[in-house]
Amino acid sequence: MTPVPTTDTSPVVSNTTHKYDVLEDYDGHYRFAPIEESQVSRAMIKRYFNTMYERAISDVVIVGAGSAGLTCAWYLAHTRPELKITIIEANVAPGGGAWLGGQLMSPMVIRKPADGFLRQLGVPYEDEGAFVVVKHAALFTSTLLSQVLAMPNVVLMNATAVEDLIIHQDFRGLQRVAGVVTNWTLVALNHDTQSCMDPNTITAPIIVSATGHDGPMGAFSAKRLVSAGLTKELGNMRGLDMNRAEPAIVNNTREVVPGLIFTGMELSEHDGSNRMGPTFGAMIASGIKAAHVASKILDSSEIVRGKIVG
Repeated sequence: MTPVPTTDTSPVVSNTTHKYDVLEDYDGHYRFAPIEESQVSRAMIKRYFNTMYERAISDVVIVGAGSAGLTCAWYLAHTRPELKITIIEANVAPGGGAWLGGQLMSPMVIRKPADGFLRQLGVPYEDEGAFVVVKHAALFTSTLLSQVLAMPNVVLMNATAVEDLIIHQDFRGLQRVAGVVTNWTLVALNHDTQSCMDPNTITAPIIVSATGHDGPMGAFSAKRLVSAGLTKELGNMRGLDMNRAEPAIVNNTREVVPGLIFTGMELSEHDGSNRMGPTFGAMIASGIKAAHVASKILDSSEIVRGKIVG
């Protein structure tokens, strides 16, 4: 292979004019710019903790980076570029259950009219009449995720668990969800093995919970509302019925208590609606509706330091 010599390694955004003796040669002479281990640590630490500092007050926090949560983030970021949108995901890998279709098969089925979102993303599909099929669910999820992460007003904190909700009495005397209590997921999973590992907090006027149906960390906010006394009991998800489940999820996407919007399959646990199985149109449409609901609340509210005061 012909070596590709270069002495300019300046990134797109840079505050340095240094030139380095590097060589892109795949025949045994590849040379990197020099680096010290401390530089790597400081580069990560500075950016990560600057982000935590800056996002301690956010405009919208989305809990869960599955298909509904990511769609909500995509739509909000496009339509409201002034908002600081912070996504919290407990897993190391974002995407939730949208990396595969049903029973570990790769194709993804999306019922119309939610296929319009695929065209906005630029994801190809095969048209089957009433629904479309993406050749691999990972194509949809990776495209959506990459576009969300490229947006300057969106931050993703993965490997981070929401351990609790911040609940305050608001200006009307009502109990309002006013933020989230976070910890690194590995810490959250080990409270029984270690002592006193206190969490962190993020304040926001709107929390969108998209943590899915019941599971190890699923339906978290729905279950917490019951234990906090803000909801009497869960409806619990009913059996699979695609034709009833998908419109129910979309049409019932809403602010369930002041400050907290439910989207996606978490609604099925809260409301007692049917599960839908391996069809993803409702996840997309519910995420978009959640973004609309969040925008309306923000537009009609007086907000001071991340809190709704009027």
